[in-house]
Amino acid sequence: MGKHVIVGSGQVGGQLAETLAESGNEVVIVTRSGSGPSVPGITRLAADASDADRLAGIATGADALYNCANPRYHEWARDWPPMAGAMLTAAERSGAVLVVTGNLYGYGPVDRPMTEDMPLAAPGTKGKVRARMWRDALAAHEAGRVRVTEIRGSDYFGPGMSDQSIFGDRFLRPLIAGKPIRVPADPDQPHSLTYLPDVVRALATAAVDERAWGRAWHVPSAPASTVRQIAVRLAELAGAPAPRVSSIPHVVMRVAGAFSPLLRELEETRYQFVRPFTVDSSAFESTFGVAPTPMDIALKQTLDWWRAR
Repeated sequence: MGKHVIVGSGQVGGQLAETLAESGNEVVIVTRSGSGPSVPGITRLAADASDADRLAGIATGADALYNCANPRYHEWARDWPPMAGAMLTAAERSGAVLVVTGNLYGYGPVDRPMTEDMPLAAPGTKGKVRARMWRDALAAHEAGRVRVTEIRGSDYFGPGMSDQSIFGDRFLRPLIAGKPIRVPADPDQPHSLTYLPDVVRALATAAVDERAWGRAWHVPSAPASTVRQIAVRLAELAGAPAPRVSSIPHVVMRVAGAFSPLLRELEETRYQFVRPFTVDSSAFESTFGVAPTPMDIALKQTLDWWRAR
């Protein structure tokens, strides 16, 4: 068993902390407010994630430092660089493996399933921010200053998911009630989804297996489905009426974006939801012998969690 420091207690960080603590590890979870799961084995600390000295002190003696932070979506360009830099410095000073919770933004629009060897050629601000974070971390690794890895997933769903998830409350509530569902996407385009427990498992694996260090990996994810296909299966599992799914017109999203910073930022990644957006996770699956959770099991567990709320 070891010491694990997690920065961030959101939908990934909180579940990762609980999973590691249940396995007997010493877990420290760091947030600005000192929040996080209140369970045995987890110490909650308040700290600024951009304070390298403070983080380095917390990470002293740690086996792994996990970047599970989640700045406000419309402020990535301002908030991510100092936070990422501080965590990289803390990992270097403490000797902890830096495990970054990444995403697929860095690739930008692509015309085939995404693999980890594809160039990080995103033209948008958020994609460039994520690409720079990884390049800086990888450069430090290659210089022998630190050990790093990045675990990239697609859109998250599952128990503990954020209400901002495409299959969050604003999707499930009308689906169960048999009411129309409108989504900011083409409901008939194939889109990879990543199950939250699979994200947690991938992060925990990469932290302690040296084969993971020095490169990025895709979280094991089930074959891509369309939003409509997922809605139909969720309705079947829930015993709900056949779903009625439609797309929110682009012009409506643009108008709404004038009043909402979050919706305005979605314009940059609109390509992910109006054309095929699929991920190839075979590298992680074959290297570590891990398969994604079957979609039916993932959807049923998601429904059970949502109903229990």
